[in-house]
Amino acid sequence: MKDILLIPNIKIHNANALSSPYTVGFPAMTAWLGFMHALERKLKTSEFCEVKFKGLIVSCLDMDLQTYKGKGDYVHSIKATSNPLDKSGKRSSFIEEARCDLEITLAIECEIGVIDYEKFTQLIDNKLHTMKIASGDIMSFKPSQHKEVDNHNPRELTKYLMPGFCLVTRQDLMKQSMLEGKDAIDAMLDYLITTSDIHVDENHKITKSKASKKEQGWIVPIAIGYQGISEIGQLKNARDETTPHRFAESMVTLGEFKMPYHFESIDEMIWRYQEYQGDNLYLCQNNYLINNEESKL
Repeated sequence: MKDILLIPNIKIHNANALSSPYTVGFPAMTAWLGFMHALERKLKTSEFCEVKFKGLIVSCLDMDLQTYKGKGDYVHSIKATSNPLDKSGKRSSFIEEARCDLEITLAIECEIGVIDYEKFTQLIDNKLHTMKIASGDIMSFKPSQHKEVDNHNPRELTKYLMPGFCLVTRQDLMKQSMLEGKDAIDAMLDYLITTSDIHVDENHKITKSKASKKEQGWIVPIAIGYQGISEIGQLKNARDETTPHRFAESMVTLGEFKMPYHFESIDEMIWRYQEYQGDNLYLCQNNYLINNEESKL
């Protein structure tokens, strides 16, 4: 059995949609696990200081990416904010970030012990009012709940995650293409591009086939962590001089949004921090296993 802290229908305003230096969309998994870690730290000064958060499930119920595409435009543009003018009366220089509004349900796996669950969930609700998620403001949420569920009977939990989509990793697709000799970027684009066949007959009539992708499903690029690109050491003028420093870059791979009823166990949906193995990789991991059987529904 698993102890689950369920926080339903969290509405977030202006979350950071710049999930990596070259992808815009659903916030990075590091942002969601970072929120879980921050929430756990807020419990350290309470009577629930022994509670540990081990991983979480993110079910996206709604997402509005703040972009604009005018008539005849080929690409979308980011909706920029209006910032104060500088001393010369000109716009100050800054890097505009993509933002989005979200409604999500979070399910956090806990190591909780025997406690007053009602008092615990009330404290969680109080802490949420003081926090952000993925740099976005928490506008509202339904009261959090404690659930005890069986790992191999996910229907006890997935009914609370519907009608959302849970994000899982599809690194297997990347590995398959890279084994065929493609580099990482080409391997990723191979599964993201949409293709269609166009045929022109003898009468110059154009017929177009239905758009298709290499892999079925809602495949998207996702940021899952960082790779160190310098040695660990000290940095001059750092804010925290006691903590070792290193430069890092984002790690991006493929993921898939799936409705919760597709999963055979709760572990398939959960994201956790991967234990550091000395390979310069700081990653979030998900153990989704591919099941080729058709949906039972």
